Amino acid sequence: MGIAAKRKTSLTLDAALLDSARSLGINVSAVADTALKRAVEEVRRSKWLDENADAFAAQAEWHERNGHPLAKIIASPVSASWKG
Repeated sequence: MGIAAKRKTSLTLDAALLDSARSLGINVSAVADTALKRAVEEVRRSKWLDENADAFAAQAEWHERNGHPLAKIIASPVSASWKG
């Protein structure tokens, strides 16, 4: 995997918290980068779920009406086909 391009930015952070982080040797840029990555992933996931909610609902409705198409071959601890 390649190295991501970096861009300088300006952040406004709590001064005491920033001083504490620096005194503890915490890489503030790395922490901010990781937190921002997680936030972007969470928002993208949430948007994707919202955008596809109708499809999920239609699939659930279809399963309610017709049952699962693989129900006869799905293995579970309580079914006869379970070998585990």
